[in-house]
Amino acid sequence: MGLISRRGFLAGAATTVLAQEAQRPVFRVKVDMVVLSFTVTDSHNRYINGLKNTDFRILEDGIQQKMATFAEGAKPPMQVLADGGTRPLTAGEPAEAPGNPGIDLHSDAFVGTNVFVLFDTSNFMYRGFVYAEDAIADFVRGLDRADSVAVYTFSRNLSRAASLTRDRGDAIGGLRKSVAGDDTALYNALLLTLRDAAKVPGRKVVIVFSNGPDNASMVAPDDVRAVAEDEGIPIYVISTNEVNKDPISSGVFRRIATRTGGKAYWAKTWQKQVEAFESIREDLGNSYTVTYYPQPNPNEGFRKIAVEIVTDVGKKYRVRSRPGYRPRGGF
Repeated sequence: MGLISRRGFLAGAATTVLAQEAQRPVFRVKVDMVVLSFTVTDSHNRYINGLKNTDFRILEDGIQQKMATFAEGAKPPMQVLADGGTRPLTAGEPAEAPGNPGIDLHSDAFVGTNVFVLFDTSNFMYRGFVYAEDAIADFVRGLDRADSVAVYTFSRNLSRAASLTRDRGDAIGGLRKSVAGDDTALYNALLLTLRDAAKVPGRKVVIVFSNGPDNASMVAPDDVRAVAEDEGIPIYVISTNEVNKDPISSGVFRRIATRTGGKAYWAKTWQKQVEAFESIREDLGNSYTVTYYPQPNPNEGFRKIAVEIVTDVGKKYRVRSRPGYRPRGGF
């Protein structure tokens, strides 16, 4: 399916799925801004912290980019100056990227991570439903206080159990009201969740907690994955199935996570689910996030992103990030 036809199909499918959805508030951010999160680890898979913006070079199709902001973990973003130095942004202050004065980018909107938890409440999840709720609740309680969290549940239809909030009680209260049953429309629900997340400025991730099989969606998983790539939203997947029991779903989960800069986990037991959530929480707390406005580039298709560490010692480290995106102007 071609890019234009695919986007048209997704728009039509989303319109159908959203026919009875209320209009959500829109936060306006300059459309060509790229938000890029990545982790740095050593040969023993230990996180490397304390690196500065000057330790990195961001390339897009081989073209070096000028960072607008730089942040580590849940710390407030720093404005990157033209000489490579940084300075803190006060709450509500517009940040001006080099060559982009007057940008509508506010530091208070870029503190912490906006976490969207998408919980499968279909028939497939019935047996482990209560344990799954407990694992998700523990994860929500352990998030950094700067993070916001939304809890969505789905079977055939999506339910916004708790809107994006920093109140952990509200989020867990919404989670506890969820009810198991009906068929599974995972990719429909994921598309709607991505649409909501895309309206929120700053760093965001989607965490899918599911048994795996989808028997009711209108959209294809790779089309939804492409939307996540283009919006810069990492997807983490925790499957309660065994990796070899449903190889099709497992392959899709692995591809979605890898292509968006997230991770996939297979966690059949409650203990493994808790460990998976802990791994995700560590990932969020040890990530770097940069924003930039792309340099002139004639490529209106998929643009490859590369994060390079410029120091000699850094060449031994491994960087994990999403591989690229398609600019909005290319649709």
